[in-house]
Amino acid sequence: MEIFHLRYFVAVAEHLSFSQAARRLHMATSPLSQRVRDLERELGQRLFDRDSHHVALTPAGRTLLPIAKDVLGRFDDIPWRLRREIGPERRAVYVGVPPALHPRIRERLTRLEERCAEEFDVKRWPGKSGNLLNAVQRGDLAMALVHLPVHAEGIEVVELLHEPLGAVLPAADFRGRTSVSLSELTDYTYVCSAPGTLPTYFEQLKVRLKAAGIHKEITLNIGDYASVAEMVANGSTFGITLLERENNANTYGNDANVVLPFADFSPSLATGLVWRRDRGEPDGDLHVLVREAQCALPEPAGTD
Repeated sequence: MEIFHLRYFVAVAEHLSFSQAARRLHMATSPLSQRVRDLERELGQRLFDRDSHHVALTPAGRTLLPIAKDVLGRFDDIPWRLRREIGPERRAVYVGVPPALHPRIRERLTRLEERCAEEFDVKRWPGKSGNLLNAVQRGDLAMALVHLPVHAEGIEVVELLHEPLGAVLPAADFRGRTSVSLSELTDYTYVCSAPGTLPTYFEQLKVRLKAAGIHKEITLNIGDYASVAEMVANGSTFGITLLERENNANTYGNDANVVLPFADFSPSLATGLVWRRDRGEPDGDLHVLVREAQCALPEPAGTD
């Protein structure tokens, strides 16, 4: 007698149909019937009364059914029981990470990985904020760091920081300045990188620029920030970037460009942590990870 004999017997006993049990087991009816007859022969007991119209358990079959289920349950439990006895299993979880994530949040993410190392193997999954949010909703990602705003059913959001945005301007026109007003840019063309490469907040910025009288716009077909800088360096154009990032000096603030804050406008890019509410609740599978993330990520990352 093999373990599969018991599986076949239980399937037929639960369905009281050889054809339905065969479909459940992804096999043909004839070999299933033969395996059950083999089991009956080995046990020396008839387990089913069957004819062309119905199948019913015999007294021996009714007696065997709970025994067989118990044996199968114990057999199927062997892998996790073994893992439990050997020690806690580290579970791999994926955290979404968008482009242009603040370096200090990246440092905090490393600290989260260290805090959870005994229970979770935290891995990073890069992507655009919108795609990462969708992956969290589907359950493919445990949580994600995304650029806000986020409005999604069943999703919890914790804002981590706001980063002020400024204007990338041609140095020939704005060298020596400490700020710039939107009203000074009505004759300039706004340059932005390819659709889908910027946070959704930049769509709101476009609306604000048009309201200020800035109607000319160029959208590049690539998402390279350096390409925006090259366009701005040509003159009569401007871009918008993070104001206080350490790498701005290398990316934008070269001899041809300057990066200035707005005098009459205070845009900022918000970054937040998102996860599915049901998975972060006390009985959820990610409760411990969410709790640790809320401790490790938010407060020290502010740049206000």
